[in-house]
Parts: sequence; structure tokens; C-alpha cells
Amino acid sequence: MGDIVFWTIMRIAVVIPVLWILRSYISFELWWAVCLMSIYLIIIHPAIIYYKRFEEKNKDIIESTLCSSCKHFDKTAVLCMKYDKHPSMELLPCEGVDWEPGFSEVDSNVRGN
Repeated sequence: MGDIVFWTIMRIAVVIPVLWILRSYISFELWWAVCLMSIYLIIIHPAIIYYKRFEEKNKDIIESTLCSSCKHFDKTAVLCMKYDKHPSMELLPCEGVDWEPGFSEVDSNVRGN
């Protein structure tokens, strides 16, 4: 997930100066259209695509591992917050020893679901 944010920031750092320089070479009305298209096509759209790939790549880990039901698991980063490691289908950072039920599981057990 961090690489998505990093490369989005890098694309922003390149696109903004280029658009600023381009402002003096084309008419103002056309410049706004170029800006909006550039921001979407170069910055926003690639970030969306990379995030969807990230979700697909980690779908099994989020849905099928013991880590995904632990309170130390961060689903947005697919990260064990206690050990600061990324779990995989083959490797659990704590090997299940430090697993604690997440908030949603505790709530469903209290309600009797």
C-alpha cells in the first residue's frame, strides 16, 4: 500500500511543475482542460488501478487467515500491527500465539450471533 502512495506523490511532483510550465505555452481555457485531464489520467486513474490490484492480491489473506480476525491486524495495509510484519498465506507473524479476537468478533459473540 505504501508504494501506491509513494508513486502517487511522485506523479504529483512531476505533473504539477509540468502543468505550471505548460500554462505559459497554451491558452488559459485549454490549460484548465489539460490540467483536469492530466490530473485524472496521470495521477488518479493509476492510483485507482494499483489499489484494485492490491485488493485482489491480498483478498485471500484478508478473508482466509487467522490474522484477519485478530485485533492487531490492519486490513488497509495487510499488516500485523503488533509485529509490524505483513502476513501471508504461508506465514503468520506470531504463528497464532498472540492472536486476540478483533472488535467485530467480540461484538458478535456478546450479541449471540
